Amino acid sequence: MRLLYVTSEVFPLAKTGGLADISRSLPIALKRLEVDVRLLIPAYPSALAHIEKLRPLAKLKPMLGIDEALLLTGILPGSNVPVLLIDAPSLFQRSGGLYQSRNGVEWPDNPLRFAYLSHVAAQIAMGRTELGWRPDVVHANDWHTGILPLLLSTEEAPRPGTVFTAHNMAFQGNFPPDILPTIGICEDHFHNGDIEFYGQASFLKAGLHYADRVTTVSPTYAREILTPEFGYGLDGVLRGRGSDFSGILNGIDEALWNPETDPHLPRTFGARSIAGKRVCKAALQEEFGLPISPNTPLIGFVSRTTHQKMADAILTALPWLSAQGAQFILLGQGETVLEAEFIKAQAEYENCVSVHIGYDEALAHRLQAGSDIILAPARFEPCGMTQLYALRYGALPVVRRTGGLADTVVDADAHSIADRTATGFIFDEASPDGLVSAIERALAAYRQPLTWRRLQLQAMAQNFSCDASATQYMSLYREIAGAAPVLREIKGGPSEEAIRLAKQLLDAGSSPARASTSDRPFPHPQEDAPDDRPALNQTH
Repeated sequence: MRLLYVTSEVFPLAKTGGLADISRSLPIALKRLEVDVRLLIPAYPSALAHIEKLRPLAKLKPMLGIDEALLLTGILPGSNVPVLLIDAPSLFQRSGGLYQSRNGVEWPDNPLRFAYLSHVAAQIAMGRTELGWRPDVVHANDWHTGILPLLLSTEEAPRPGTVFTAHNMAFQGNFPPDILPTIGICEDHFHNGDIEFYGQASFLKAGLHYADRVTTVSPTYAREILTPEFGYGLDGVLRGRGSDFSGILNGIDEALWNPETDPHLPRTFGARSIAGKRVCKAALQEEFGLPISPNTPLIGFVSRTTHQKMADAILTALPWLSAQGAQFILLGQGETVLEAEFIKAQAEYENCVSVHIGYDEALAHRLQAGSDIILAPARFEPCGMTQLYALRYGALPVVRRTGGLADTVVDADAHSIADRTATGFIFDEASPDGLVSAIERALAAYRQPLTWRRLQLQAMAQNFSCDASATQYMSLYREIAGAAPVLREIKGGPSEEAIRLAKQLLDAGSSPARASTSDRPFPHPQEDAPDDRPALNQTH
C-alpha cells in the first residue's frame, strides 16, 4: 500500500495545534504496518530548519503563477517516515505563523498558498512529477487540502482513492468565489453548489463533497457534527455522505509522550514508580514561581485561551480555586482579551496563579508531568490530545462530555471508582458552575491518597496509541484502493537532469524560488510589528 498523506502541519516541523500531532503519530503507526507512507507539507522556515537528511528532489512545473518551485525530501525527525516539502518561497518563506502574520492577521493569499499545496499533491498523485513514485491512496487533512479530492475527481485517467479528514468543522477555509480562476478551480463547481457555502467558496465543503471517504477524529464528534448545533452549516453535506462518513479516534505518539523516557522532564517516572512525578511537581512549581508545596493540588491548563476551550469559565472559577487552596498554572495563548484577564488574575492571586502566555513544547511536557489535575474543558472538542497526554502522565483530566473527550475519559463516580474503570472527571453543562462541580469532585478525590493513587494507575494504564487508528485507516484505505485500478510504481525515479536543476536552484540562494506576486490578485504580505509569541492553533 502506497499512501500520500497531505497536511498543512506536522510536529516537529510546523505546529499550531493537534493537527500537527496526529499528522506525526498516524503516519508513524502506518509505517509500522508496512505502509509506504510519504508526508507532503509546505517548506515553511521551521520545516527546513528541523527536517533531517534534506535534499532536493525535483523542479516543479509552473502552476498558479508560481514559476519556480522545488520538491525537496527528507526524514521526519525521530522516525523513518519520508517527508516531501514544497519549496515555494513566495508562498511559504515568511516570518510569522503558518496561517497568520505576527499580528494575528490571516495571510491574504492563504487560498492561493493552500490551493498550491493541493495542486502539487494532485500532480504527485497522478505521477506527473519526477518523484518516481505514485500512491494508491491520498489522505487529505482539514480545509487546507479540501480542494485536493476535487482536483483528483476531475481526472479521466485512473487515480488514487481519496480520504478527507475534517479535524474541526469550525475552520472551513471560506473565501470569495472570485478567487476560483486564480486557484485553478472551475467555477462550475461553485455554481452547481458543490463548494458554494453562503456565497463563499468553501475548501472544507469541497473535501467533504468530493472525497471517496470522509472521516473525523472521534466517534462522538462524528455523531455530533451530523446535527445543526455542531455541523456549522455543513451537517447536511455529511448526512448526505451516509456510510462513506465515519469517526476514527485520534491516537498519540507513545514514544514521544512517555513519562518513563521523556527527555524534557527533571525526573522520569512510570505507573509503578511514581516518585519522579513528585520531583516534576516541585520543579514545575518553582519554574512558574509558585510556593513549592507537595500537598497542594496543582492544576494545569495547557491550551488555546479561547471561548471554545472554556477559558472564560476557568477565569470565572479562579477565585473559587484560590479559596480552595489549590494552585493553577496556564500555558497557552489565544484571544487577547482572555490573555489579559489571566495576567490580571496572576497579579491578584500571586501565590496560587501563574500564567505563561505563549507555547513551548518542552514546557508542555513538564506541565503534564508536574500537574496533579489537567483542565481540558471545551464547548465542543473534535478529539482533544491534551487529555490523552494527561492520562499518560498521571495528571487526571477534568473534561466536558463532548466529542473525543467523552470517548476517552471515564468519569470517576461511585460505580466506576468501585470497579476501577474511572480515569478522570466529567461535567455536562458548559458553564463555570459545571466546571467547578467537576473540579470540586477532583479535589475531594485528591484529598484521599489511596483513591487518588488508584485513579492515577487506572489513567496511566489506558492505551491511546495511534496503532488502533492506523488499523482502522488501513481498512478504509483498502476499500478505496481495491475499488480503483491497480497503480503501478513508476520506474526509474527522478531524472539526472531534474536533480541537476533542483540542486542548481537550491545552490543559487537560501531560497530557490522567488516568483513575483505582482500578477496575482493577492497582495504580497508585508512585514508586521514584532511579536515573538508562537501560535498554538491557528487553523482558520
